[in-house]
Parts: sequence; structure tokens; C-alpha cells
Amino acid sequence: MISKSLLALAIAAIVTPAFAADYQTNLGPMPLDDETKLVIGGRGEATASSDGKTLTVKGSFHGLLSNATEAHIFISPICGVPGKSIFDLDVTKATSGVIGGAFKLNGAQATALRSGKLYIQINSEKAPEVYPWGPKGTLWGWLFPAHATVGANVPQQDHWFIPQLETSCAKKDGENA
Repeated sequence: MISKSLLALAIAAIVTPAFAADYQTNLGPMPLDDETKLVIGGRGEATASSDGKTLTVKGSFHGLLSNATEAHIFISPICGVPGKSIFDLDVTKATSGVIGGAFKLNGAQATALRSGKLYIQINSEKAPEVYPWGPKGTLWGWLFPAHATVGANVPQQDHWFIPQLETSCAKKDGENA
């Protein structure tokens, strides 16, 4: 009887994902300067869940100044720095809509997700084709661990989530914390 219970626990431990986690992002216009502020706008949000082997993303956006054309998940060498597209998201080709997709992660991609190095980018018709420092994009958002948020113009009290301090995204691969 005891050996069957131990066997069941061992199987459950093997089958249960080791890195199950939820992530979220707030999608905002990026970058804004005198050239882009007339053609880039809008907001959005997305959530993601991962068991360490798969990543499922769903979200919405609104207020684009032109129709969305494509959406991707990018991997970056360090958070806040443009990277390379690794996954194509489904996207509504309109000024408001939804994004989503499900993907198999390799080890490097799973590590990048846990360390804040994956971000979502939605492109639109009027966004510049390319910037000197990286790929075009209308809305960008870095995937960080899910955390409590408050509404607009509501002060946050007590401890609150500061992504760049609470994930290892501020260090490059191979650096010590």
C-alpha cells in the first residue's frame, strides 16, 4: 500500500511541470519621437502561461492609428533591447483586436522567458519599416511574471512589482547576479 502511494507521488512529480508560471505585459507604443508619434499609438495587454515546454499567449489591443499587420514574440539578449523574432502570433488585422498563439519552447527560449528576455511586438501599416537600432513595431511589451496591478491614477501602496529589479533581465547571459 505504501509503495503504491510512493509510486503515485513519484509519477505525479515527474508529470507535473517544473516551471509552470504565468506572465503578463502591458503593450504600449514604442518608440515615440517627432517622426513616429503621428503614426504610432494605441495600447494593449497580454497574458502568457508556460509549463516550461510550451508557451500560450492571448491578449488584446485597441487604438492603433492604422491596421495591425503582424505580431511576433521576440527574444532579446537583455530586456529593453530589440531582439530577433522567434514566434508569429495570430493577430486581428484592424485597429483593435486580439493576439494569440501556442508554441513549443526549447531550453534557451524557456530560460529567456523566465529571465524577462521575451517580448511581444505588434506592427501596423503606418509604422516605419525599420529603425536604425532594430525592427519596426507599433506596440511592444516585455513578458514578466504575473503581478498585481492597479488602475490608472491609482497610487500603488506597499511592495509592488518592479520588473527590472525582480527578474534577472538586467544581466546578460553568463553574468553573476
